Amino acid sequence: MDPATLESIVREVQKTFRVYSVEKFEENGEVRFRLYVIEPDLKTLNELSYRAGELGIDVELKKSLGEEFIEVRRKKPEKSRLWLNVLLLALTFATTTYVGMSFYPPNQNRLAGGVVFSAAILFVLGSHEMGHYFAARKWGVKTSLPYFIPAPTILGTFGAVITQKSNCPNRKALFDLGVSGPLVGILSSVIVTYIGLKMPAPSVSFHTHYVVIGEPPLYRAVEFLAHFRGNFMNPVAFAGWAGMFLTCLNMIPVGQLDGGHVLRAMIGKASDQVSKVMPLVVLGIGYWADMCCGGGAIWIVWSLILLFFSFVPHPSPVDDSTKIDKKRYVTGVIAFVIAALCFTPAPFRMK
Repeated sequence: MDPATLESIVREVQKTFRVYSVEKFEENGEVRFRLYVIEPDLKTLNELSYRAGELGIDVELKKSLGEEFIEVRRKKPEKSRLWLNVLLLALTFATTTYVGMSFYPPNQNRLAGGVVFSAAILFVLGSHEMGHYFAARKWGVKTSLPYFIPAPTILGTFGAVITQKSNCPNRKALFDLGVSGPLVGILSSVIVTYIGLKMPAPSVSFHTHYVVIGEPPLYRAVEFLAHFRGNFMNPVAFAGWAGMFLTCLNMIPVGQLDGGHVLRAMIGKASDQVSKVMPLVVLGIGYWADMCCGGGAIWIVWSLILLFFSFVPHPSPVDDSTKIDKKRYVTGVIAFVIAALCFTPAPFRMK
């Protein structure tokens, strides 16, 4: 990068903000500037940071010893870890295929059934994460590609995650990043569920035990649309059900879960208080569900996990003063309602 480009951004910061001191550092051939400012306008800083980012320059507000300064430096080149994304995807494909094969009797084409189940669950999980990814790209927030997590669970996976590598510029961006995954993911789950309910169920006579799932309201609605009347479903429909269940878990407004992002964008720092209460609410739901109908232990376990999430305050976006618009508020309410429609007190139990 031409050093003149870096200095042009420094001059623009000096023209835009009240700068009372400038420091220049040079380490290992890399030059960066600290511009000490008085009452920087975060909205303007966000716009400048976005423009500078397109030129390969980071512009970030920092604080040291009670003084605020804007640091201007060349973006560090990122090391590609695409091999890790591909490896985890391959391993997750293997584990989910293995789980999918277990749903079919030995006299059927178990491998084909396992591959179809794997494709369905990876589509649901991948859609959710890519919703986050493209929303991040829209706002210039740096993120990784999805990391799928293989695991010996009832699905063959713990899901997928993307890592965020830069701060959200404002509450609108935070909202879009948080809500995009669940909305795209739930649409994918409904499609997969509908297709699965139209497919024949494998024989269950070879099983000595099988899983009974709790059907949330949204799942029952898809059953109605698909005219499903059977007692057993195709594993593809189970993949869709899993997408609904994971959406419900993710949209609980705690910490940096998707629901935590959405609520933080909607009501600001007051969401931290909600985050502290929610583990107790989920614990109460789990205890009630286990006492009334059994199978609620998963909510008790999840409440303990949420407790750890709630200990960490949600990081503030760069511009935390500009509120989101009414359209996003309505979308947020709809997202929480959809998550509630994915709730079932007893998600699954063995029979």
